[in-house]
Amino acid sequence: MISLERIRNHEATVGIIGLGYVGLPLAAEFAAKHFPTIGFDIDPSKVDNLLAGRSYIRHIGDKRIIEMRENGFLPTTDYTLLNECDAILMCVPTPLNRNREPDLSYVISSTRSVREHLCPGQLVVLESTTYPGTTDEVLKPILEETGLVVGRDVYLAFSPEREDPNNKQYNTATIPKVVGGYSATCLELACALYDQIVVRTVPVSSTATAEAVKILENTYRSINIALVNELKQIFTEMGIDVWEVIEAASTKPFGYTPFYPGPGLGGHCIPIDPFYLTWKAREYDTPTKFIELAGEINTAMPAYVVGRLVEALNHSQKSLSGSHILLLGVSYKKDIDDMRESPALKIIELLEHWGAEVDYHDPFIPTLPPTRQYRFDKASVALTPEKLRAYSAVLIATDHSEVDYRMVVDHAPLVIDTRNATRGLRTTRPNVVSA
Repeated sequence: MISLERIRNHEATVGIIGLGYVGLPLAAEFAAKHFPTIGFDIDPSKVDNLLAGRSYIRHIGDKRIIEMRENGFLPTTDYTLLNECDAILMCVPTPLNRNREPDLSYVISSTRSVREHLCPGQLVVLESTTYPGTTDEVLKPILEETGLVVGRDVYLAFSPEREDPNNKQYNTATIPKVVGGYSATCLELACALYDQIVVRTVPVSSTATAEAVKILENTYRSINIALVNELKQIFTEMGIDVWEVIEAASTKPFGYTPFYPGPGLGGHCIPIDPFYLTWKAREYDTPTKFIELAGEINTAMPAYVVGRLVEALNHSQKSLSGSHILLLGVSYKKDIDDMRESPALKIIELLEHWGAEVDYHDPFIPTLPPTRQYRFDKASVALTPEKLRAYSAVLIATDHSEVDYRMVVDHAPLVIDTRNATRGLRTTRPNVVSA
């Protein structure tokens, strides 16, 4: 049974469901503070790697996994061990379905697994981003099917993850943690638990408020990215470099926060979370035109990029159909191996639909794994001057630091840059087009 004393003495056993980009670093922090920590995942290959001291996430090295194991971390696919946990933290995906509606199947199945092994005195916390109301409306009824009453017999809270993979400045331990509890006791226990591993906890009045905090954070980013994506299109038509505009505007020391355009949104949050809110808002007959417009702009960016490529090929008397295109970078942001919701995948689909032959180069993704939407049988190709000269065009979708962009510009007949990776080179190279 969880208690403040067991938490503060680091005696409480912490179980974490989902050992991905959120759950694994969270488990690492609890293990580092010598909490008995059990990690649960339905993917046996992940568990096998962790048992062998191997990491499957680039910015979390093998050394850290070995340290976790030395501190007693136990990865497993055996969900019966949930009954040994004082606290159970759920870090599972919350994607959208094809109709852009919330897909809570992972949350529901995980909660049902918890229900099967729920014991009096346990604390259950959802970390997966979702619409306001999920914790109380979805998790609580499932847990109470056991006959245990939430807030009295077991405890329930929501604390949104704030992971930013490969961020050199902030990590799990140094990012404040928002926490909302179903009751005052739920909140107290959850805050006490996270207080042991993060720099600061931020208690809020309810689970729905905590859920809304994460939605606000990512909707704010989605809307501002949509704004600069739209400005990029306008300024391009006007012959103005949007990157130069952003750099100059950033010198203002107040009232301005820079956001940057790109080929579309990627990752596990920004392309998805605002749609969770728009879906929930329908229940209250409340329009979300601003949010939906931002989503439309960002979702349309891969098609805009392809259009810029078509225009550039036309200027060289070439057609997209039959062209051989190289995509540089397929992860959703630079220097990581995370492909979730990457706009590069949509760009590949569009290019192949219009008859282009597409290769890709990504130093962190040797082969394209199957995703919920795409099944590409492709492997990363080597980047050499000879290969670059053989392509009709090179499209920079992700600006990985390891790529030699001067070599790319020197040898590729045409370069379409969506990330400002060729800054300093475009003005002197007519073969480089900003997109």
